[in-house]
Amino acid sequence: MSFSKYLRVQANELWEKEQSHPFIQEIGDGKLPLTNFQYFMKQDYIFLIEFCKVIAICVAKTEKISDMKFFSSLLHETINTEMDLHISFCSDFGITQQELEKTLPSKVTHSYTNHLLKVAYSKSALDIAVSILPCAWGYSEIGQKLKSKGLPDHAPLYSKWIELYSSKEFEELSNQIKSYIDTESSNVSKQYKNDLENIFITSSHHEYDFWDSAYKLLP
Repeated sequence: MSFSKYLRVQANELWEKEQSHPFIQEIGDGKLPLTNFQYFMKQDYIFLIEFCKVIAICVAKTEKISDMKFFSSLLHETINTEMDLHISFCSDFGITQQELEKTLPSKVTHSYTNHLLKVAYSKSALDIAVSILPCAWGYSEIGQKLKSKGLPDHAPLYSKWIELYSSKEFEELSNQIKSYIDTESSNVSKQYKNDLENIFITSSHHEYDFWDSAYKLLP
């Protein structure tokens, strides 16, 4: 079993809890109240800014040119393509760019991004990749599972969101992160793998809390 698959198995109970969360299920049904999705999109905008900083640090900490190229391309896709789409989605949901720029992070968003930045500044590129994997891989799984149940045609904006995160292009980004992790972790110590597992589980908990906070509209 690859190390990335091992990490996924260890977090399976938490990931299943996340994927069955009413926030996600109601996106799939097209029944999620607009207020909750607007909250989510605003907080996700804040998250993406910090996420880009984490990837940028990862680029600086990689040693192989091929890895620099990959993480640079991931940064490019996130800061340009994904963030542009995010701003466009927000506009569709009645959120202006000015509102986005004035958004303050919730306690949950602040805690999550602090975790990622702490890993980024203090640890290696491998640690960073493990810390961001639950986000990239988790969204891909959620998008694909929701799409497999059928798009909510009566809620075209939610359908558009599901289409984005269920796409093969988005899946490929998470697959490349997994491939990097599997390669770089192949010869590390058992203790280091335990440390990486703890980072992965911590990020997975933050992922769950991020969805939950949007459903509960937590400050």
